[in-house]
Amino acid sequence: MQSLPAPRLVATDLDGTALRADGTVSPRTAAAFAKVEEAGAMLVFVTGRPPRWMSGVASATRHRGLAICANGALIYDLHTERIVESRLITPEVLAEVVAQLRANVPELAFSVEYEGGFAHESDFPLGGWDSKAVGGLRVGAGTLTSQPCAKLLALHPDMDPDSLHATVHDLVGHLVTATHSSGRGLIEMSAHGVTKATALAVLAERHEIKPAQVVAFGDMPNDLPMLSWAGKSYAVANAHPDVLAAVDHVTAANNEDGVARVLEDLFGRAPYR
Repeated sequence: MQSLPAPRLVATDLDGTALRADGTVSPRTAAAFAKVEEAGAMLVFVTGRPPRWMSGVASATRHRGLAICANGALIYDLHTERIVESRLITPEVLAEVVAQLRANVPELAFSVEYEGGFAHESDFPLGGWDSKAVGGLRVGAGTLTSQPCAKLLALHPDMDPDSLHATVHDLVGHLVTATHSSGRGLIEMSAHGVTKATALAVLAERHEIKPAQVVAFGDMPNDLPMLSWAGKSYAVANAHPDVLAAVDHVTAANNEDGVARVLEDLFGRAPYR
């Protein structure tokens, strides 16, 4: 089998894509990530996760690579575990978005990701990560929107995420960029125009890397801008139908090390335990 040309930049989503269902990095995937950097290519994790959820990934990958967090709003250096760049939603826009959504979809509850933590309304149910975290503030809407944030989250108790995304986009798409990635009625909003693709494109341009020299992996709608921008795109087999329809190639599911399998074809297989 003829080897594929190796890209200069590898961009991969984490949850549902490169990580297994339990949120871990498999030994095979960690070894494949190491081969990317050993070959001189850039390794970039492009995720909806906030930086505060990245310590486990940083440790498992031995602090390799950069991370584009919060769907493009934050650039996070895994070597130092520090935010190095941000594009935030201003308090004025944040307050207007919450007000418009609450007036039209009153069942929504809100949470925000700041650069240094998160806060949530009392009726916003915390997920597995945040229910175990210390430091999440339970606040009222006025406090919630009083400072710039990387990501605004709106949760509906029972609405289909695709339908909810369409509704949110129609209401506030001129103010923020909305997407979803969790499989439930949770919409993630970034500053207007900020996506995984915009942040990745800036990073690539700084290193004189063209889209044709980039391979990207994803599984959910928040990955679509990045997958469309990259020269070669892969979905894992467990991806959202819209993602499966949009990519150049489909690899094995996240629990079957689909990303690692492609990287092994591109950069060679590394020993792992």
